[in-house]
Amino acid sequence: MVRDSAASEDPPSLQAVLNALDDTDCRAILREIDEPMTATELIDTCDIPESTMYRKLERLSNASLVRERDTINSGGGRTTTYERDFDDVLISMEDGSLSVTVERPPRNADERLKDIWSKMGDEL
Repeated sequence: MVRDSAASEDPPSLQAVLNALDDTDCRAILREIDEPMTATELIDTCDIPESTMYRKLERLSNASLVRERDTINSGGGRTTTYERDFDDVLISMEDGSLSVTVERPPRNADERLKDIWSKMGDEL
């Protein structure tokens, strides 16, 4: 399951971010998800096999670079979309130690409410 970077209070690890950004497939995914997309759309757009796509989305999520959002369909099912969840990634060195800061886009009230509903769907 992909972790929700917006709900996470812990910053991503430097290594997780570096691993994700060093991965060619992960970079291809990040280029494509200006707007929310399903995994199926990403598989077709990025030409990445299904099993690989889910591993890459997990890697990006663990690095807090992608967020997952579930929407409930009127027919009763769920649709999961993925979207880029950062404006900037800053890697800096202070006192000889590297650190990472992921700057996120501001969320309006509607987006925060969608996040809450999405999390509630996971609980049901």
